[in-house]
Amino acid sequence: MIIDTEYPDRLQYKLDPVVVEESVAKAKGALLNSIKRSVYLYRVDCGGCNGCEIEIFSTITPVFDTERFGIKNTPSPRHADIMVYTGSMTRLMRMPALRAYHGAPDPKLVVSYGACGCTGGIFHDNYCVWGGTDQLFDVDVYIPGCPPTPAQTIYGFAIALGLLDQKLHHSKIIEQPGDFAPIPFEAVPYKVRTAIQRKARLLSGYRSGKDLSNEFMQALESGGSDVLTNIQTLITRQTDPRRIEILTQLKDDLTTMLVDPNQNQQQLKQALQQLIPSND
Repeated sequence: MIIDTEYPDRLQYKLDPVVVEESVAKAKGALLNSIKRSVYLYRVDCGGCNGCEIEIFSTITPVFDTERFGIKNTPSPRHADIMVYTGSMTRLMRMPALRAYHGAPDPKLVVSYGACGCTGGIFHDNYCVWGGTDQLFDVDVYIPGCPPTPAQTIYGFAIALGLLDQKLHHSKIIEQPGDFAPIPFEAVPYKVRTAIQRKARLLSGYRSGKDLSNEFMQALESGGSDVLTNIQTLITRQTDPRRIEILTQLKDDLTTMLVDPNQNQQQLKQALQQLIPSND
């Protein structure tokens, strides 16, 4: 038998909710309305029966497959866009819940999941329970249910991310005859482009190699009749010794493609001779 007793307010501990800065709230609003990428969610169980966790796991597994909507689970709050709080807010989980919240980068969305997360549920009058998630955080989306079904879960996440609004405003673009994607550095022969890109990425990694090869090919394409001089000017402008070394190696490889008879790349040499005048 449960006997409800009204204790005086002075004897009850009151939580201080987390206050969100105005700039963070504005960024969160933009995230809610216009996010157009995959998002990562992190779950925190503040005190419940694990029924909600079972439904969340059902949602992210292949049967319902939330990843088809770009919603993915992450094991760390540092990578999370959405903080999902399940269970009622208990005394022992207050600090872990706060640490997880502050560990996630801003802007982040807070989802209160299940009846216990929304209101405290059947544990609302327990001596160690303050109520739902909103007693501690400013909740963006409530997903009620005991527990919510996977369909309800996906719908709640869709509301949180504005995916339904995106679907309503989606415009389908159909490629017309004669429409082609622009090819970067089209004037540089294909085999030359691929050889430069592969060598640059081999020497400096994928991203840095792409940047270096783009700079190199831009100098190659805009060099006119004096391509090698233009590339040498690019090299002399550099201040990083490693960049100078890589660009010099690319220049040497380009020269080898043109003049080395042992390479046996006649097609490549002919393409280069159209771009760079031979000194023979």
